[in-house]
Amino acid sequence: MNKYSKRREALLYHAKPTPGKIKVVPTKKYATQRDLSLAYSPGVAEPCLEIAKDVQNVYKYTAKGNLVAVITNGTAVLGLGDIGPEASKPVMEGKALLFKIFADIDVFDIEIDTKNIDEFVDTVKRISPTFGGINLEDIKAPESFEIERRLKEELNIPVMHDDQHGTAIISSAALLNALELAEKKIEAVKIVVSGAGSAALACANLYVLLGVRAENIIMFDKDGLISTLRTDLSDLQKRYAKDRDGLTLSDSLENADVFLGLSAGNILTPEMLLKMAANPIVFAMANPIPEIDYNVAIQTRSDIIMATGRSDHPNQVNNVLGFPYIFRGALDVRATKINEEMKMAAVKALAALAKESVPEQVNIAYNETKLNFGRDYIIPKPFDPRLITTVAPAVALAAMESGVALHPIHDWTKYEEELLDRLGSDNKMVRLLANRAKNDPKRVVFAEADQLDVLKAAQIVHEEGIAHPILLGNRDTIVELMEELGFDAQIPIFDPKTNTEDKRRLHYAEMYWKDRQRRGVSLLDAQKWMRERNYFGAMMVNEGEADAMLTGYSRNYPATVKPILQLIDRAPGISLVATTNMMMTARGPMFLSDTAINPDPTADQLAKIALMTAKTVRLFGMEPVIAMISFSNFGSSADPAARKVRDAVNYLHKYYPDLIVDGELQADFALNQEMLKKKFPFSKLADKKVNTMIFPDLASANITYKLLKELDNVESVGPIMLGLDKAVHIFQLGASVEEMVSMATVAVVDAQEKQKRLRNLIVKS
Repeated sequence: MNKYSKRREALLYHAKPTPGKIKVVPTKKYATQRDLSLAYSPGVAEPCLEIAKDVQNVYKYTAKGNLVAVITNGTAVLGLGDIGPEASKPVMEGKALLFKIFADIDVFDIEIDTKNIDEFVDTVKRISPTFGGINLEDIKAPESFEIERRLKEELNIPVMHDDQHGTAIISSAALLNALELAEKKIEAVKIVVSGAGSAALACANLYVLLGVRAENIIMFDKDGLISTLRTDLSDLQKRYAKDRDGLTLSDSLENADVFLGLSAGNILTPEMLLKMAANPIVFAMANPIPEIDYNVAIQTRSDIIMATGRSDHPNQVNNVLGFPYIFRGALDVRATKINEEMKMAAVKALAALAKESVPEQVNIAYNETKLNFGRDYIIPKPFDPRLITTVAPAVALAAMESGVALHPIHDWTKYEEELLDRLGSDNKMVRLLANRAKNDPKRVVFAEADQLDVLKAAQIVHEEGIAHPILLGNRDTIVELMEELGFDAQIPIFDPKTNTEDKRRLHYAEMYWKDRQRRGVSLLDAQKWMRERNYFGAMMVNEGEADAMLTGYSRNYPATVKPILQLIDRAPGISLVATTNMMMTARGPMFLSDTAINPDPTADQLAKIALMTAKTVRLFGMEPVIAMISFSNFGSSADPAARKVRDAVNYLHKYYPDLIVDGELQADFALNQEMLKKKFPFSKLADKKVNTMIFPDLASANITYKLLKELDNVESVGPIMLGLDKAVHIFQLGASVEEMVSMATVAVVDAQEKQKRLRNLIVKS
């Protein structure tokens, strides 16, 4: 993407359809006059009086307990520097977004127009009754240290400057594990630090608490060694000042065990790296360019253990591993502060988590056969769903044991269930899929690339590294639209109707005719069909010139699916084609089948649809929990429509006893665990959270997913084709750009799996 296009996209993202990235939504009913009289006058007086009697009741009757303020004065914003409070607001809204999607914490971002420490502290103190915690952000050092120190002393709610402590906590966890792998004792290691700002100092301070000796830390800033001979040092920097001068970064790395970089890109050379001790530990965390390039470093030292701040290399030191869950644990026990014990608990929890068996969902997301604790995996991945149930409880327990928790937790099992419930409120699955697709992007045909929104989707998947697009359609129109969008990449374009594609088109026609000539297909018919983009694109996939195909944006589903079913074979052992839609609901991803193909499936077909859907659910790293939906519950109706669902369930129970599936069930019982357990405790779904629903007919499935999509604004990924031998999928008519990007991601993941299956078959043969 060119600079202008990237800038335009970023501005449009923040401006449309509603300015900004966050909003406030009601959590109570407000439809009737009675509701409003309870929400405001006169009913609101009652909780006010209760809080007046006991101020701790504010947590019982208001949102304070789940509300954090992200506060800045805009003096050290990302790599932009002192840009002022208003200009910092998009960043603070972004931090608010991360709090919400990773830990379900609500945030008000507060931008304060002052550089005076006293004024800043006074402002935060005066507004603090509103919040359950304070996250300080992007405040320049050394003022940030004093501001945090004073607020921690003067407020009785958690306060943390994430720029300092977030990096310190995550890198400390990485350090513990790296030292274990390198077989080095923490009290003996020599550490060289490039950078002496707030993050570097916080890291050094926490390392000392872990057991590193302060005298073994050599620190540099842009002016050189932190030395006692300098007169420009802050009190915090003086702790690491050495009684000498003239020592260079290169000199200091002689036999050093650890290099910590929080400074500038490419300042650590291969020659410097070679001076370090055996099994050197290098945390090069300058962004976007590390102090030394990852590939250069591992080529220079085969024994290196390395971490960066980047997501495209192993061992990413990412603050999102820490701050959402630290505040989650602190809020849940109403901690009066975030103390060193709580930070240390987070460090040890993260370090321990990296040594545990990794869920298949995480392996799939990062395209790994099996992530194991080792040099390339010393800290958990940001998409690991266990973070919230590992770090938050550890922090909460540390708050209780250190005496700063006002509301201790007694039932830890129940607390873990509550934390897991919070994970269902965002679209993590889409991010997991995109990350997996980027690990091995595939060639994807966009069959309607002369449509503006389709081309936008192709541009996004190209620029995000999700897929390598192949564009089909009117060449002149596509080129003109690409210029309009600033899409200046060299992308292959094919127009099946033009003479320039005669050779390829005739080849495809002949190949298709040879394959289907005994099934009523003539060579003339094949040649005619290959002028149509869906036939042409499908043959590109069949002939191995593309890995996947997407179509259907501008034509209705039946017209689009016909050529696909004509050209693309069924997967081995599959006799039925169906579809599923993955709905990103508040309770997590829900798979609904069959949403587009089979109008009135038989019991046998319903069982096959369930099995194919289960396979797809596992493809996305989830274990399927399947409810077979009907208008009746477990034999309450003798109607044939209910009986066929019952027969399908009986078949699945007999031949697939390990599959978690049951029915027939009404939708409310399937989704309400309490109702189901109370009324039907014998069900295989009792105490299970259903994530897959198989509907008795096309009408009910299609209506349900579209109602969810439009009434509840639930994002839909699909319909996802099931049962085909190739990764060919169909957009819903008029799909949004976001939906098409999601479908492209699914197509890439599907192509990855199909190629993996083919490789396995070749190996076995």
